[in-house]
Amino acid sequence: MNTGATPSGLRAWLLADAPHSRVQARLGQAYAAWRAFLGNPLALIGLGIVVALIVAAIIAPVLATHDPFAQNLDQRLLPLGPDNWLGTDELGRDIWSRIVYGARITLAIVGLVVVIVAPLGLLVGTASGYFGGWVDVAMMRMTDIFLAFPRLILALAFVAALGPGIENAIIAIAITAWPPYARIARAETLTVRNSDFINAVRLQGAGPTRIVFGHIVPLCLSSVIVRITLDMAGIILIAAGLGFLGLGAQPPSPEWGAMISSGRRFLLDQWWVATFPGIAIFIVSLGFNLLGDGLRDVLDPKSQ
Repeated sequence: MNTGATPSGLRAWLLADAPHSRVQARLGQAYAAWRAFLGNPLALIGLGIVVALIVAAIIAPVLATHDPFAQNLDQRLLPLGPDNWLGTDELGRDIWSRIVYGARITLAIVGLVVVIVAPLGLLVGTASGYFGGWVDVAMMRMTDIFLAFPRLILALAFVAALGPGIENAIIAIAITAWPPYARIARAETLTVRNSDFINAVRLQGAGPTRIVFGHIVPLCLSSVIVRITLDMAGIILIAAGLGFLGLGAQPPSPEWGAMISSGRRFLLDQWWVATFPGIAIFIVSLGFNLLGDGLRDVLDPKSQ
């Protein structure tokens, strides 16, 4: 198998109309998707914002100019300047440093919620769509109950029951975020469960577990990935809302919603205290939305 010694030869191998192996076919699909993604400038901007968030979270000690927890009442509510790039808050803490460290909290919340809700939604949706009958009715009615309430209101109810704190906020957001993934997985499963290739696998002796996890779940992944990326902005906003209300990350954690809450008292005179955390939330949410739109155009077979 000749992959070609030059970039043009490798490109031709990846884009071959008749791949000679499964690996070549998958690499070719990935390369074609990446080329299509590169043709979307807004998606590239979104990817850049998300990558910047991840890098800022990883190297926060390098980017921060001050200790994000150190209080200095002599330096409280200072405006933007060379020593404090984005000013200081009511306790004299550097806002830039707190925003940078807050990227870690935001990324942790998003990551943990996704790790919980994506497998749960896939499991419920694929099982409901494949087995049908009373399993489908029971699971979908439970899903409808969760969808009947606004996510923020339902998350507030769960946090109020569990108690304030970032761990309980993550659990509450995850409990309220899985139903859309279940709906998507069920719809995808219903379209393929009676397909010829599923019937062929069934005739070969494959059981329901193997069919669901080996054949149906991989077909649902692209739609779920797009939904996850688009949903991350909502997760960030709900986490910030819980922090704003004092039910999320607790002081002195540099969580962006909590920073806005503490700075709203000074919004008219010391506007920077609440404005810059709000701008951080806006930029990161926009980045995830742009990235999600780009992935939808690339991964959604209905748009091709």
